[in-house]
Parts: sequence; C-alpha cells; structure tokens
Amino acid sequence: MTFSLKGKTALVTGAARGLGFEIAKGLADAGAQVILNGRNNVALDQAADIITQKGYACATLAFDVSDQYAVDDAFREIEAAQGGLNILVNNVGQRDRRALEEFSMSDVSRLMEINLAAPLYLAKKAAALMGKGDRIINVTSIAGQIARGDVAYTASKGGLDALTRALSAELGPQGITVNGIAPGYFATEANREMVDDRSTKRWLKGRASLGRWGLPEEIAGAAVFLASPAASYISGQIIAVDGGFTSHY
Repeated sequence: MTFSLKGKTALVTGAARGLGFEIAKGLADAGAQVILNGRNNVALDQAADIITQKGYACATLAFDVSDQYAVDDAFREIEAAQGGLNILVNNVGQRDRRALEEFSMSDVSRLMEINLAAPLYLAKKAAALMGKGDRIINVTSIAGQIARGDVAYTASKGGLDALTRALSAELGPQGITVNGIAPGYFATEANREMVDDRSTKRWLKGRASLGRWGLPEEIAGAAVFLASPAASYISGQIIAVDGGFTSHY
C-alpha cells in the first residue's frame, strides 16, 4: 500500500500523448482515477480508451491551460463531479528552439505564459480543492538546472523549478506537497527527429551515465512515487529522471 493511489483523483495536463500520457497511465495503474487534459478531444478520447481498456477509471477534460477562463470552468467541473482533487500534474509545456536573436518578446511572453504562468494558476486552482496529503507535481526539465542555450525555454523551466520550491513553502502548512520531475532526453514522438539522428545517439551515449535515450514509460515511476504515501515527507524537491545526464561529465 506504500505506493497505492486508490481513492485518489488526479488531473494530468497534456496527457493525450508522450510523457503526460505515460504519467497518467502510471497513476491509473497505481489506483488513481485520472482526468486527462489536452486541447484535442479526439486525441484525448484515444488516450482514455487505452487506459479504460485496462479496467482503470479515466475521464477527459479538454481545455487550454493558458486560458484562465477555461481553467476556471474546468475546475468548477472537477469540483462538481469529484468534490475535490488530490493530485495535479502540471505536464503541459512548449519548446521553441531558436537562437536568441530570432526571438521577439511576444514569443518569449507566450513561452512564459504556457511553461510558467499556467502551472502557477493551475496550482492555485488545485490547491483550493486540496487538503492534507494531496500533491502537486510540476514536470520541468533538466534545462532548469543546466543550459546549452535555448534561452527562453531554459529560463521558463528554471522559473518552474523556483515556483515548485515557492509553492512547497506556501502550501506546506495545508499539508500539500509540491515537487518537480525534471526529464532528460526521452524518446518521445516530439523528439522523433533527434531520436533517429545517429550523431545525437552517439553524443548521448557518451554524455549520459546510462548512455541511451529514456523510454517514455520510464517517467511514470517518479510521478507515482511523488504522488504516493511513500513521498509524504518530500516537498520542494526536483527529481531528475535523466539516466544520469546531470551527474555525468
């Protein structure tokens, strides 16, 4: 029962595919009722079908996390249907790989809105429905700790790391823990071009301790752990799930 999430309700943003879907599937496997968020109803339904076919409780809730009015409506729906929320996984993120001189400030603002301001607002709404023992998990990035350029994205993820610590301090008196997961290089659909590139594979072999890309399903264990009773005294921490990338040189 240490890792059981039976009786818990979890909202996972950006859960139609990739790491968000694997996290949602892992939480469902541990017993949670999961609510999948995304903007595409068709993709959400397809993801939900995979989870429900395994006999797990799953629902979908389509909304844009950067639209505060849509977020307000979504949380009213969650409160009406569930009475509360036990786990929020802020997984939605956007990446814009361009050189510094190619960015306009509106581009930067948009990235900050999605990667930093939206998780803050979602956490605010979730905390109002939470109580002692409930969890907020922010999916950040190893780019929050190290950098190779990619200025706007790196800044947004560094801010999300800081937000995780600040929320932990603020929500701790309510018994809510707030932690982050920092993925490294994962072989997701979004990274397909890099995954197929032989030079990137050679570089990663020498750069990460495990010498390979992470499999998408390998992200789920950290989320289940942080959401479970096993992590009851852990808060304000960022766990790197990166095959040893940030500790290897």
